[in-house]
Amino acid sequence: MSASSLHADLVVVGSGASGLTAAFTAASLGLDVVVVEKEPQLGGTSAWSGGWMWIPRNPLAQEAGIDEPLEAPLDYLRHELGPQFDEAMARRFLEQGPRMIAFLRDEAKMTFVDGNKIPDFHDKTPGAGLGGRSLCAAPFDGRRLGARLKDVREPLPEISPFGMGIASGLDLKNFFDAFLKPKAFWHVTKRVVRHWLDVVIHGRGMHLVNGNALVAQLLAALDARGVKILLQCPVVSLIQSEGRITGVKTAQGVITSRCGVVLAAGGFPHDLARKAALFPHAPTGHEHHSAAPLTNTGDGLRLGEEVGGHVRTDLAHAGAWAPVSLVPNDKGPAGRFPHLVERAKPGLIMVLRNGLRFANEADAYHDLMQALFKAMPEGEVPEAFMICDHRFQRRYGLGRARPRPFPLAPWLNNSYLKRGHSIAELAQACGIDAQALVQTVTEYNHHAAQGRDPAFHRGESAYNRIQGEADHSPNPCVAPLLEAPFYAVKIVAGSLGTFAGLKTNQDAQVLSKAGEPLSGLYAVGNDMASMMGGHYPAGGITLGPGMTFGFIAAHHASGVPLANNR
Repeated sequence: MSASSLHADLVVVGSGASGLTAAFTAASLGLDVVVVEKEPQLGGTSAWSGGWMWIPRNPLAQEAGIDEPLEAPLDYLRHELGPQFDEAMARRFLEQGPRMIAFLRDEAKMTFVDGNKIPDFHDKTPGAGLGGRSLCAAPFDGRRLGARLKDVREPLPEISPFGMGIASGLDLKNFFDAFLKPKAFWHVTKRVVRHWLDVVIHGRGMHLVNGNALVAQLLAALDARGVKILLQCPVVSLIQSEGRITGVKTAQGVITSRCGVVLAAGGFPHDLARKAALFPHAPTGHEHHSAAPLTNTGDGLRLGEEVGGHVRTDLAHAGAWAPVSLVPNDKGPAGRFPHLVERAKPGLIMVLRNGLRFANEADAYHDLMQALFKAMPEGEVPEAFMICDHRFQRRYGLGRARPRPFPLAPWLNNSYLKRGHSIAELAQACGIDAQALVQTVTEYNHHAAQGRDPAFHRGESAYNRIQGEADHSPNPCVAPLLEAPFYAVKIVAGSLGTFAGLKTNQDAQVLSKAGEPLSGLYAVGNDMASMMGGHYPAGGITLGPGMTFGFIAAHHASGVPLANNR
């Protein structure tokens, strides 16, 4: 379908979960919607994500009897965000987030799984929740989309063996336990056999999980509403008429829109110039390696600025920092592996080149990277090393070097994985101060044998513990490194996406530098400046607010008022 001389009520630029939520909501409210995506496939970063949404007081939590007042998560955000806390934005999000989920369940027939045992990142902050504030898209049978499934971006290859998505929680634990517990082995066997049958019959796996399931469910809902979706259709510029945004000029033609345009193009994780300007650790932009798709190059922000929008640069952090390792690739750019899972498992530490630990490795990814930036001498490129023993690597894997039965030889041969038959030998292979590393591991092991980490208190927070290994005691996050050989992977500065974006009001309208709404222009997802002010208080604080403000933007564009009941 071509964009040449199309007319719509609303145009959505980008096809991540935030943009697709805006599109479905607007279509359900009676608008004729067109989604434009510059890539050949839908989903953006959302399709590669864990698919978790931070939505306090969501329907699944309330149905489970977790019924907290709005003031509890509001208090948590107030303390977490500090000077960046915007009460009007926070209240709008907390009021409308649960309604957005209920709307998707009722109108889009979407299904979710609860995160009622998942705590916020910082349990010592007033108002922190120990569960009931998260949910994720339920697994989805890709066969329901038929041939349309080819339009959904496949899972991130670095974290998906054979292209097979693995859901967090019990599914992932079964993979870790496959060679330890017969029940887990049977679960994994069924999953792998089903996946390969799907690949043979359909060309890809049909059991979609995480962000892949979220995007697929949204696509199914949009198709049911007859929403037009144009792929390989990059937007060149916005169209203005009589003081408002009235459409887009694309590579395929012009699309005019009666109610405006929603920018949802995924932020700027691969815009070198903007990274250089906003990331202190990346003075040329090249020093930062995001796990987001390479085509997320800041299009939405530039489009907004060209018509008078204003990108916020006063956030605590401009990106959602995460530890990343660079995966060699003979056929193209290096892959970027986001280390979100194994860091909290017992038997792993992280060190700088001086051989010293610098943080609690089990803490939230954003917190860990802040600690790395702080620990680096001025002017040095941020990097560190994850170190583990043979037992750990064979059970949990280390980055792209997956656990048994996957072979290690390819990753040793291309130098992604470093190995030493002693800690000193490993240090030499990595260029780490050998004497200091031996001393660090010796001291860590002494306390770890009793399940303790007096240096960094690993395993003492609720978030640490749920990310650790429940079967390991006395501390689910702490074990000594004992079994040779020992392994290491180099960590570089990375992110899951960006926080700095176009300044908006609580209706998701893009604001000028003077603070006036630009009529007909909205920004959601990572094109919108994070309402968290550059902080990362919990998992899912990108998708949760992004989809909620997509829901809000659609209501404002359609003229249908939001319900304000709590």
